[in-house]
Amino acid sequence: MDQLRVAIAQTSPVLGDVETNLQTHLFYIKEARKKRVQLILFPELSLTGYNLGEKNIEVSLWKDGPSILTLAQAAGEMHVVIGFVEEGPAAQFYNSCAVVHQNEVVYLHRKLNLATYGNLEEGKYFGTGRYVETFMLTPPWRGSILICADVWNPALVYLAGLHGATILMAPTSSAVDSVSSEFSNLRGWDLATRYYAMIYGTPILMANRVGSEGNMTFWGGSQIIDPFGNPIATAENESEQLVVADLDYQLVRKARHQLPTVRDSNLALVSREIKRIEEYRGIPPIRKTT
Repeated sequence: MDQLRVAIAQTSPVLGDVETNLQTHLFYIKEARKKRVQLILFPELSLTGYNLGEKNIEVSLWKDGPSILTLAQAAGEMHVVIGFVEEGPAAQFYNSCAVVHQNEVVYLHRKLNLATYGNLEEGKYFGTGRYVETFMLTPPWRGSILICADVWNPALVYLAGLHGATILMAPTSSAVDSVSSEFSNLRGWDLATRYYAMIYGTPILMANRVGSEGNMTFWGGSQIIDPFGNPIATAENESEQLVVADLDYQLVRKARHQLPTVRDSNLALVSREIKRIEEYRGIPPIRKTT
């Protein structure tokens, strides 16, 4: 069970066309099954498209709605990670990822770090997620999902590591000039994912989309990175494709033995310093409500 065959479906979602995008998902799930894939990752908002604005409400889906359950039925023994606009309780809308497996949704992540800078306006349209958690894949593999800009908050990657993640999935919708003409998303994603993989001894799947929406051009370049920070499979830029690689848990063990970042994380120190910063800044403590 140490071996895990993973795949990234680098797709070009049609903005607002859930049915067409659903068929694309079913196609790549079928292709992945032919290659005996155990885990397939689709990009951020892969069922709905990214730059929806006020149309979020029109294409929003319940996590247990017909489209999601169709994919859950198609998944079979495979774990399939899909992105969509989720309508949650109390008519709240989220940029979410669902993991479907054996006819059901087994995990849900709502984006935490909503990108509202440069040409991005997610904070205007989405509610913010509240948790970093993990879910069991094929033992001993434990997965965690951070959606696009979540990865640009190092504290969230740190938390995923502390929660026991041994594989990190990063579905993204990264456009060429979404931040600025001076900031290279292509170079930034390569640096960030290779760094995190090496520091935490964690394989990383970064699934970026391709295609265009208005003035946004998505560049692709999806990668599967081993726990030493080495890319072992990379998609071509600007084209739809399936990228497959085999991961070995023994390499995770070896990487974490050589560089024990999680073991030496010193949670007590971090917790103490956070409290000290809150006191310095005059931030009131968070109180639980019933």
